[in-house]
This record gives sequence, structure tokens and C-alpha cells, in this order.
Amino acid sequence: MNLDKTPEGASGADRAPVVNTEAATAAVTAVDPRLLVREEGFAGYLSEFQRKLSAGDLGSLPVVIGLILIGAVFQTLNSHFLSAENLSNIAVTMVATGMMAVGIIFVLLLGEIDLSVGSVSGVSGAIVAVLTVTHGMNEWLAVAVALVSGAAIGALHGFFFARLGAPAFAVTLAGLLFWLGFMLQLLGENGTINIDSEGVVGRLTTYYFTDVAAAYGLAAVAVAVFLCSGLLDSRRRAAAGIPSRPPADIVLRTALLAVIAFAAAFVFNQYKGLPLALVLFLAVLVTTDFVLRRTAYGRMIIALGGSVEASRRAGINVTAVRISVFAVAGTFAAIGGLFWASKIAAANQSAGAGDLLMNVIAAAVIGGTSLFGGRGRTWNALLGVMVIVSIQYGLALEGIATPIQYMITGGVLLATVVIDSVTRRTQRTAGRA
Repeated sequence: MNLDKTPEGASGADRAPVVNTEAATAAVTAVDPRLLVREEGFAGYLSEFQRKLSAGDLGSLPVVIGLILIGAVFQTLNSHFLSAENLSNIAVTMVATGMMAVGIIFVLLLGEIDLSVGSVSGVSGAIVAVLTVTHGMNEWLAVAVALVSGAAIGALHGFFFARLGAPAFAVTLAGLLFWLGFMLQLLGENGTINIDSEGVVGRLTTYYFTDVAAAYGLAAVAVAVFLCSGLLDSRRRAAAGIPSRPPADIVLRTALLAVIAFAAAFVFNQYKGLPLALVLFLAVLVTTDFVLRRTAYGRMIIALGGSVEASRRAGINVTAVRISVFAVAGTFAAIGGLFWASKIAAANQSAGAGDLLMNVIAAAVIGGTSLFGGRGRTWNALLGVMVIVSIQYGLALEGIATPIQYMITGGVLLATVVIDSVTRRTQRTAGRA
């Protein structure tokens, strides 16, 4: 070991600090990837990728590879899988589950779980159907009541968990049963209430922007916003003297996004056009991602998932944040319920039941959100739900029975959880967790 020697006879106050140069050198080996790219170009990308791989930081790479494999396998089995019609149907179907998965991601970031979202979604659809069809209420007002009800239900769960100290698992499990019974009570003996397919809720999944300019315009706006935000962020970071992405890196990422966005626009325009449901889902993802990554509230949520005690000592109101997160989950469960009601043009007793809860949690986890808290983005909901719905549609095209679909989805979820656990263990070994 190389130590800086202190002259003999020097007093304690005069002694120079002991420096371990080897340890200091090792401490700075984790170089910011933006510096590697700037200094080494493509070699920097490769070096950073190898470092992440050795540290178990795989990000969304396994999900992206999985989507490519799913598309390739099912297209080989059935040439209709990658058709414009099928891909458009997948995009619309995945929105209901995806909306609910966004709310679950907020809860998972705390390291907790909400088992009631399926039942809350069913209550949302039932409230709209009863208020509009049975009582003749204005549909916009009924939708507002349903959303507020979802938020209130989530906040109630959060109160029992955060204020009274009851386990979130037990509270939301009780909520699952209670709100399921409440939904059945609302629907009455008939059990099904049809809604207007041309109304506000009905058109959530049936309306398409048929003008080809809509899809291409949205793609162009997304690419332009991504490029401008990347350049502005890089300029701010450079002005502050901290590492920033070089322009070439930003342009490369923008080009990749442009290929994906315009390819998707082309596919949608080959069928009915751009689905309204997908536009709303993307708007939610952009907004919630901004909240989590760019606001103090989002940082508090992630901090709580890392360490509750450290967050409390840092001055975070742990109780308020926890209650608000469950309210967010309840709100998105209600939104998902509206999309499900739109999909079947009715509110019925099967709403929120079956494999919905499993698919919502699986979408969040498969997309890359950790079950252990503190790691995840709302964009994980998009990736995860794409995997699940793609598998479901692919198996349906092949005539695979529902029990086999459950088994395959369960296997995918188990594999994802195992990868998450192994990744965390690897990161701890590498000193990154």
C-alpha cells in the first residue's frame, strides 16, 4: 500500500491525512458514460456496456430482446401477427392494462404492492354505467366522479397503510374483496349495464385519427421534442460543468427514435389510423415520467423506495407521500377501468376479475420495475404490457388454450423476477446497490 508518511514528531494537528492512492484510484473507475462517449466514441459505448453487464445493470435490454423474439417467433408461426390490423389491435388492447400498470409502478417504487387495482377498475366502470345509464347523469361528470372515487379509494388504502401501520399487502387484499362486492352491488341483479358506444367512454378505444397526417405529425413532434430536450439538457449540464451527452450521441438516439416512431405511424396508417387510446397512453407516460424524474415529488418517491428512515431524516413527509402514491394507483386503476368498459362497451361482473391483476403487476415487473423498490420508470409499463399482450395475441392466433396462456405468462413473470433478484445481488457485489 502506498501511504503518505507523516514526519516523526509532528503533532496530531499537524499530521497530513493518510491517503490510500490505490483506493482513491479504484473509487473513480466508474466514469460517467457521457465522458466515455465523448472521449472514445463507439469504444466508449462498448466499454460502458461491458461495465453495466458485469455489474448486472441490464436496463430494458432483456425486454427489448424479448419483444423482438416474440415478434419473430409468432410471425414465423402466423404471417398475420405483424399485420397492421393485429398490431393496431394490440396497441389498443394494451392501454387499459398499461394505464393500471403505471399506477402500480408508483407503488412498487415504494417497495410495496397494491392488490386492489383490479377491483377498483371494475368499480370505476360500474360507477360510470350506473350514473349515466340508470340515472341519466352527464357522461363527463360521471367520468369525473369515477376518477375521484378511484383516488379516494387509493388514499383510503394508503391511510390504513401509512398512518395506521397495517401491511399494504393485507390492506389492499381486503380492498380487493370489498370493492369487488361493492361493484357487484352497484351493478345489481342483472350484472351487466351496456354503455353508449358513441359516448365519451365508448369512444376511448373505438376512435381513430384517420388522417395520415395525424400519425406522422405525432411522430414528428415526438422526435423534435426529444431532440430539443436532449440538446437543452446537454447545454445546461455543460454550463454547470457536469458531464453531458455529446451532440453526436443525442443525434444518434434521436435517429433511432425517429425510425421507431415513423415506422409505427406507417403501420397504423395501413389500418384505421392512429388510435386515440394509444395517444392518451403515451401522453400519460410522458407526464408521469417527467413527474418521477424531474420533480421533487418524484424524487421523494424514489428516495422512500431506497430507504424510509433516511428519507424521514432528510425531512420527507413519509406518511403524506405514501398516501398520495396509493391515491395515484387508485386513480390509474379507475382510468384503466374506463378503458376496459370502453373495450367491451359495458360494465359487467367480470370487470377487474380473472387475470387482470396478474397482468398489471406482471407488466410493471416485466418492463423493468423492481419489486424491491427504488428502481423503475413509468415507460416500463409500455414495454411490459407490450410483452404480455403480444404473447396473448400470438397464442390466440395459434389457437392455444387459455390455461396454457396463463402458464406461459406466469413463466415469463417468474423469469423476470429471478432476473431482478440476480441483478440486485450482482449490483451489491459490484458495490452499486
